[in-house]
Amino acid sequence: MNGSSLHRLVTRLLLLTVVMFAFGFALVPLYDVMCKAFGINGKTGGPYLGSQVSDPARSVRVQFMSTNASDMVWEFHSVADQLEVNPGAVNQMLFIAHNPTDRAMSAQAVPSITPAEAAAYFHKTECFCFTQQVLQPGERIEMPVRFIVDRDLPASVKHLTLAYTLFDITARHPPIAHAALQDVQGAR
Repeated sequence: MNGSSLHRLVTRLLLLTVVMFAFGFALVPLYDVMCKAFGINGKTGGPYLGSQVSDPARSVRVQFMSTNASDMVWEFHSVADQLEVNPGAVNQMLFIAHNPTDRAMSAQAVPSITPAEAAAYFHKTECFCFTQQVLQPGERIEMPVRFIVDRDLPASVKHLTLAYTLFDITARHPPIAHAALQDVQGAR
């Protein structure tokens, strides 16, 4: 390889590196745009700033779905498939998680709302998706999600779906051993 060829190769590799870094930085805003457009990854309306007076003349059906990522073995479901809610009212649904394995595991739930235009009008005031869940072998828990459907939800939206996908994050966030967890809780 002569000097000129080596210089072109190094220039191309440097240019490729710069393009890769630029693409990496561009992914975050592109991801946020996609989440907003499709109502995925729990990009909901944020804190509820409207009146907490419900609108009894209007009813919206909220459907609940739960799925496990391909490597997640927990049992995971809501206690009901759907609720009829009045916009402006505080509502709650319980989700059940059970770790049927013989080892402690960590999980994270990722929510999404459909239709996408309803996501900005759906406000979670309490959600298990905000924190990582750790279950010991055989442990079962009830996890509440409290939410408000905004009174400003377009009248054309009469049905929306809150879906969760549960991911096994044990490898990235190992759970505290059961004995250590009891020591920590006992110290409180």
